[in-house]
Amino acid sequence: MNQAFTPPREEHPFAPYVRILGKGKTGSRSLNRDEARTAFGMILAGEVEPLQLGAFLMLLRVKEETGEELAGFVDACRAALPQPPTGLSADLDWSSYAGKRHQHPWFVLSQLLLAQGGYRVLTHGSDGHTQGRLYTEQVYRALGLPVADDWNTVTTALADRSLCYFPLRALCPALHDIIQLRPLLGLRSPVNTLTRMLNPLGAPCSLQSIFHPAYAALHQEADRLLGQQFAAVFKGESGEVEIKPHAQVKVLCLTPDGTHEVQWPRHISERVPAVAEPAVEPLRQLWRGELDDAYGLRATIDTAATALLLLTDEREPARAMAQAEQLWQARDRDALDH
Repeated sequence: MNQAFTPPREEHPFAPYVRILGKGKTGSRSLNRDEARTAFGMILAGEVEPLQLGAFLMLLRVKEETGEELAGFVDACRAALPQPPTGLSADLDWSSYAGKRHQHPWFVLSQLLLAQGGYRVLTHGSDGHTQGRLYTEQVYRALGLPVADDWNTVTTALADRSLCYFPLRALCPALHDIIQLRPLLGLRSPVNTLTRMLNPLGAPCSLQSIFHPAYAALHQEADRLLGQQFAAVFKGESGEVEIKPHAQVKVLCLTPDGTHEVQWPRHISERVPAVAEPAVEPLRQLWRGELDDAYGLRATIDTAATALLLLTDEREPARAMAQAEQLWQARDRDALDH
């Protein structure tokens, strides 16, 4: 132990929240929503010691967070976020925190397709926390799509292009810093889950992806507690919001009428091998009609159709898919020329 360490004379105000989670098999319990809100508010305000933060995050990781805890954490985050200008809105909130590893980031074309269809899409995410992945901000910049550094640039981007990427480091630096702890802790933390539910503009529709199927119900429960009107969550390619056309994908949907499950059909019968390295140029080529890529086209259309399940009254996959295909045929092929 460091010889300069001086034991505190009084219990730290954050210590009770660590104790709730870590008091053994019989003494520990989950946080309720108010406790979760207060505890995470202290974290965002910088009122906890690094040792406490690590213990808190890893105790949650081992225990596995509850929907009520996630809702409380999101409550605290939303209270700490810079407030957007009055009247600024989006139709669809799209979380992007994983990065692509096995396939090209086709979902960005899905976003562009929806934007050209008249839907305002706000994407938020982070990058750099896992080696060997291509992150959404890199893709946006390479394609000349708008990346914001504050709400004013979001406002301009949504007005001009109907889509925008807002990096977490600009939206909430404290959350971004915690996500970057992964190489130090060796594990993802609950922050990787809660950021997907931030929905900073309160968009009526939200798309989220998970790494593990068991987390889908957890996301859905937290969204319900947070009052999200329409939400869809599924296991996407590499953890991003992208349908895998060679797999049968189960999408859990939340609507004002309740919850239901959509079984997305498999459009490619054989398994598609991973690409050597995810890249941006194939997206530009496919959009322009210069590339024949069955996987990329189906991933683009199917992912857009999943969003349309929330954005329109087309609750049936086949009808949403037909609408997505119409958007694809009507796309502006010159949109990625600059």
